[in-house]
Amino acid sequence: MPTIVVLGAGVSGLTCALELAKQGGHEITVVAKHMPGDYDIEYTSPWAGANVLPMALDKDSRWERRTWPVLRRLAKEVPEAGLHVQTARVLRREKDVATGLKAALADGLFQFDPWYKEVMDNFREIPANELPKGMHSGCEFMSVCINTAIYLPWLVGQCAKYGVQFKRGIVKHISQAHNLSHTGKKADIVVNATGVLACKLGGVMDKTVYPARGQIVVVRNEAKGFMPTSSGCDDADDEIMYVMQRALGGGTILGGTYMKHNWDPNPDPNIAVRIMKRAVEAHPELTDGKGIEALSIIRHGVGLRPAREGGVRIEKEKIDGTWVVHNYGHAGWGYQGSYGCAEKVVELVDEIVKQEKRQSKL
Repeated sequence: MPTIVVLGAGVSGLTCALELAKQGGHEITVVAKHMPGDYDIEYTSPWAGANVLPMALDKDSRWERRTWPVLRRLAKEVPEAGLHVQTARVLRREKDVATGLKAALADGLFQFDPWYKEVMDNFREIPANELPKGMHSGCEFMSVCINTAIYLPWLVGQCAKYGVQFKRGIVKHISQAHNLSHTGKKADIVVNATGVLACKLGGVMDKTVYPARGQIVVVRNEAKGFMPTSSGCDDADDEIMYVMQRALGGGTILGGTYMKHNWDPNPDPNIAVRIMKRAVEAHPELTDGKGIEALSIIRHGVGLRPAREGGVRIEKEKIDGTWVVHNYGHAGWGYQGSYGCAEKVVELVDEIVKQEKRQSKL
């Protein structure tokens, strides 16, 4: 029975552990410095919104295509997981269309005739007479919003149900991980789901990984009806607008920023004011038209999206005699690509197990 250590307890690590455990035949330990319930600038997943806004281009859309059916099912059939259905509204500003849609989070989301129109439920182009002032075009589709404070512990519970064990630990070099299985045996395979810290982890030190700093405001006000986002804003090139209401009383997320290579963990009060103004302008129902003074603030937050030049890294390699399967570099789409990426990790683990069995027979 292969012994596996999953390094990292964010949404990527937990989903990989769960999908491997469901397969059966593995002894799995999740090892992490931070676990669900913790809030730390090194631990990105709790800070996420999190909703589904497809960001990939068609050629790289496997991860999101394969994840959406799972999240949709959880929202409809597993209420205790902390997801609920909401309508996403994606708006292209006239001035952004005129300059080629170069928004910080544009990618595939704001493309015309997007691939995801065939995947997302209830997709429709927004008629011109329904567009807000200054908007060139847009679309709507059924999406979900995830209360991460509920969903991450739910993932832990699901992992535990399938026999996954959990250990706190600080790993400075990837080779240390193979000695951390709860079984006491050396791990046959290590899954590296260390997110933005992959750039600092010994044996990996991926210098193409960098933080994309996201600042948010969490409020008690309800964002009824839809989750808006637009292709840009006038405040700064690395500031963006989105609103999403978390399930089960989790509050409403107002965002945000996409500041590349910025490690600052402290919320900027001036940016916070701009975030709130943009949100209230896009979704005046938040305060019944009363402005940002009527927002009831729960907290301000900063999370570091684990971005990577060239996109996500999902591949296997042998480091110091131990097989490592990498799964990091998801930027802002870690949740909405989590099951698709975990599916690939399972495939790579299967390849390694089969390869080792063949070699042992030689």
